[in-house]
Amino acid sequence: MSTATAATASRTRIPDLDALRAFALLGILVVNITFAATGYSMTVTDPAYDSWLDDAVRWLNSSFFGMKFYLLFSFMFGYSFVLQTEAAARAGAAFRPRMVRRLLGLLVLGAINMVFLISGDILTVYALLGAVLLAMRGIRDRTALIVAAALYGYLLLGMGSSILFLNASSYFDHASQVAAAQESAANLAGGFGSVVHEHIATLPLYGLSQLTVQGPTTLAMFLLGMVAARRGLLVGLTGRERWLRIVQLVGFPVGIVGGAVYASLGGNGDTLGVLVSAMTAPLLAAAYAATLVRVVHSDRGRWLGTALAPAGRMALSNYLGQSVATLLIFTGVGFGLVGQVSPLEMMLFAVAIFAGQVLVSRWWLARHGQGPAEWLLRWFTNAERPAWSVR
Repeated sequence: MSTATAATASRTRIPDLDALRAFALLGILVVNITFAATGYSMTVTDPAYDSWLDDAVRWLNSSFFGMKFYLLFSFMFGYSFVLQTEAAARAGAAFRPRMVRRLLGLLVLGAINMVFLISGDILTVYALLGAVLLAMRGIRDRTALIVAAALYGYLLLGMGSSILFLNASSYFDHASQVAAAQESAANLAGGFGSVVHEHIATLPLYGLSQLTVQGPTTLAMFLLGMVAARRGLLVGLTGRERWLRIVQLVGFPVGIVGGAVYASLGGNGDTLGVLVSAMTAPLLAAAYAATLVRVVHSDRGRWLGTALAPAGRMALSNYLGQSVATLLIFTGVGFGLVGQVSPLEMMLFAVAIFAGQVLVSRWWLARHGQGPAEWLLRWFTNAERPAWSVR
């Protein structure tokens, strides 16, 4: 890495942002591992694991992880969008062509991820909605906040109407859902072709999720992140800011109650539960973020920020790496453990994978300027081959 490049990186890197990215990656993995380790989702559970402990772990997962961490990750995408605008200006490069190439690169990586590695993906969503953010980058902060609120208003109106006027239970038959989940697990336990077939088969359901809930909330978080970056929200934090404590005091009680309602009503299988979670999850995600910032700036917690930051700097590589790890552990491409691990064991696998990524990220960045996926995407974005080694 050249001296000029290193200087630019030092100006644009925000340690708190990197730590938050890594933290969000852990939460995303805890949720996504369910789709890799079993053919069952949050709408129907595996009858082979129906003990009180299994149910408790699922409930905790839905309450404290489900629908929370992708919001945090999306907020940081919007925040980084502004940082990339500033980086392009410092380099004297036109921002729009750069960003278009970056979004195209994310789209390709996301398509590879959701077809060949794991059911579901956020990179394709970020690429498509990133184009919307690019088109809106000139709007004022007030307008961005109004649009974000309108997107949540759309959810409230749309999902509220369906609760009042549609009997969603008539569209779901538990026995057929269990049979479909067992078929999915069998496909995932097969060879590579069978796994790819299963991933492709889930795309319509995934697309429906994006249109109804995840897409609008993701764009709203993009806009909030953009506004936050314009105002330097994460710059120069000490952990003693009063607003961090306010976010915790409001976010935790409202978010935890909303998460508990969501989990108790059946998670993604209940429209009212999803609506309650959609409205309260941003507050819990914000409380998580505020807590992490306060912890990493404390004397006892400073080590945590140091440990997490490298994994956050390699967020793209680690996100894709999680997909590769779950593919090799759970599907027939690797060890074929799909359907053979309990909810608690899935959580432990997620923690173990993430812990490994924290260690590998620190080792990798001591030798390279960025993660391998970041290096490839930067090459495509800037149309210039970046340095591979830090030496």
